[in-house]
Amino acid sequence: QVQLVESGGDLVQPGGSLRLSCAASGSIFRIYAMRWYRQAPGKQRELVAATTSGGSTNYGDSVKGRFTISRDNAKNTIYLQMNNLKPEDTAVYYCNADAQATHLGSPYGYWGQGTQVTVSS
Repeated sequence: QVQLVESGGDLVQPGGSLRLSCAASGSIFRIYAMRWYRQAPGKQRELVAATTSGGSTNYGDSVKGRFTISRDNAKNTIYLQMNNLKPEDTAVYYCNADAQATHLGSPYGYWGQGTQVTVSS
């Protein structure tokens, strides 16, 4: 099995910065893509950023130029550096990973429980 745990969510002022972390643990054979999603109250879940094990990255249009996703393969961890935060960024941020457990023959999608980010004065 694979577990994902997010951390770093907090209350921050508009224009401020925050860094989220997502650590994967368990019987991991290999982690492929890892992603950040977010969901605000009353809205659909949206993709924020994604990265592959090879280092390629993609960003949602609403965060491009402000957010940066990175990964530490040795620690099975990804990060989301969020700069110039806006009230519209307020949401629960979820970590998602395509990972292959040691006892399984193909990757499976795993989700964390989420971490709350609130941008407000």
